[in-house]
Amino acid sequence: MAVPALVATVNKSIKIAAGEVSSGASSVNGSISVGENAVVSGNLKTVNGTIRVDDGATIEKASTVNGTVRIGENVKSESLGTVNGSIRVARGSTVDGEIEAVNGRISLANEASVADNVANVNGDMDLSGATVGGDVKTVNGDIELSEGSVVKGNLIVEEPSSWGWGKSSKSKPRVVIGPGSQVEVDLLLEREVELFISEDATVGGGKR
Repeated sequence: MAVPALVATVNKSIKIAAGEVSSGASSVNGSISVGENAVVSGNLKTVNGTIRVDDGATIEKASTVNGTVRIGENVKSESLGTVNGSIRVARGSTVDGEIEAVNGRISLANEASVADNVANVNGDMDLSGATVGGDVKTVNGDIELSEGSVVKGNLIVEEPSSWGWGKSSKSKPRVVIGPGSQVEVDLLLEREVELFISEDATVGGGKR
């Protein structure tokens, strides 16, 4: 069966139907949606718009400049990224690479897994029963690990650069490592934070 050519538009949204096979989609001022159990062999890319991927779909890279990336349950993807917008990954979904945002919240639900790093500059991070194979890194965001989340690399809060990204860095980021959660390597805190570590959490191979 022939794979449909990549769909590209300027001012229109794109919809890949449930169960459809596609080689990707690109838009400038439009959202992109992928239906349940669809298979996308190419990238999903937009400038101004949301990218939504429904349950059971398989995609490669999904990226937007101004917009949210929403991933449903049991979705397989290679990498996710946005500049201004949140990234939400639902239960049981897997990302074979990394998740990156500049200004936006990153949320990973129960049994979601990311093989590489999860990073942003401004925006909270919420891992609830998720696994990250690399580092979890922010500059100005709060980080919360709950429901037995696992970070196999470091948890890093970087020192803000002198030029910044438009958000005040005066407030202290809040870092919470909840019961049963693990940071397998270490905490690398380059700036002052409010730190809360449960007695039942593990950091660097030992209880804190």
